[in-house]
Amino acid sequence: MVDFLADNNLCGQAILRIVSRGNAIIAELLRLSDFIPAVFRLKDRSDQQKYGDIICDFSYFKGAEYYEGKLEAKPELQDLDEEFRENNIEILSRFYLAFESVHKYIVDLNRYLDDLHEGVYIQQTLETVLLNGDGKQLLCEALYLYGVILLVIDQKIEGEVRERMLVSYYRYSAARSSTDSNLDDICKLLRSTGYSAQPGAKRPANYPESYFQRVPISGAFISMVIGRLRSDDIYNQVSAYPLPEHRSTALANQAAMLYVCLFFSPSILHTQQAKMREIVDKYFPDNWVISIYMGITVNLVEAWEPYKAAKTALNYTLDSANIREQATRYAASMESLRPQVQQLLKEGFLREELILDNIPKLLNCLRDCNVAIRWLMLHSAES
Repeated sequence: MVDFLADNNLCGQAILRIVSRGNAIIAELLRLSDFIPAVFRLKDRSDQQKYGDIICDFSYFKGAEYYEGKLEAKPELQDLDEEFRENNIEILSRFYLAFESVHKYIVDLNRYLDDLHEGVYIQQTLETVLLNGDGKQLLCEALYLYGVILLVIDQKIEGEVRERMLVSYYRYSAARSSTDSNLDDICKLLRSTGYSAQPGAKRPANYPESYFQRVPISGAFISMVIGRLRSDDIYNQVSAYPLPEHRSTALANQAAMLYVCLFFSPSILHTQQAKMREIVDKYFPDNWVISIYMGITVNLVEAWEPYKAAKTALNYTLDSANIREQATRYAASMESLRPQVQQLLKEGFLREELILDNIPKLLNCLRDCNVAIRWLMLHSAES
């Protein structure tokens, strides 16, 4: 059989391109989130008075003629509108292209799954791809990245701001006169969820599962991906962490992927107690704060609060005796590891011949340090 990621394997190259695009989309969204024009937030009273009539949310689509009529009735508003367009059309276009790429990502993923189902890729089906090591990783990452994209958008670009930017882009660009029919679908996918990243903000009902279901995805695909993430070591990390107490660190990346993917199948979180107990016992027996993507952390105590099965399963981890035991263990390991590290980092100590003679010992020390500091950084940071 041809290597799954070979240049002439169309099935492997197609899913590899989709996953690569997913990572690029997240990077672009994180970049753009630092350049949201403050005026779209309409926080200041002066901004509300000055721009309130020309910046609209999705209510614009219910009465476009009414809003445009208000502008045409006042020449000073028309001048302000034109000036606002010139100042912001470039950044609005870039945001729109990022939003469009999110919709295109999930459409392309669904098309790929349809192609697999219909036999477009000869001798390849969803089952055979999931049996291949690379294929399994890529299919799991494809679903996980879509979930992360949606979560990043909601965390970094507030729902009301997204709506105002999309409406402004629609008004100022040629989108309404062109055959660009994607705008409706993009608006449906990215309309406000009611979520706010502000501290103390109330979480909307059925969030984020209702948000994740705005574009339907094959239930069989979701089920099989979650099954693989539950049962397999898809990145073969356990061999790099031989000690049993390091197991949750070895599987940390997979645990983050599983956390995101479970929102595509909320019935597991709500009612399937046996599965949730298995997941918690394997991935979260000694940790409850996880990093889901490059510094974006989640506290499972809060995230799983609305889900009965997930909350019940996590209670065993959150038992005060277990928490005390973990904290004591990692604090003690820090005390024992600090003098070792200080000794190793002395000027001139790590010579080439010493490293070659002591590779297992050095790797064990490095591994222990990484595991301890990872747990302490995640679990002692202020929420």
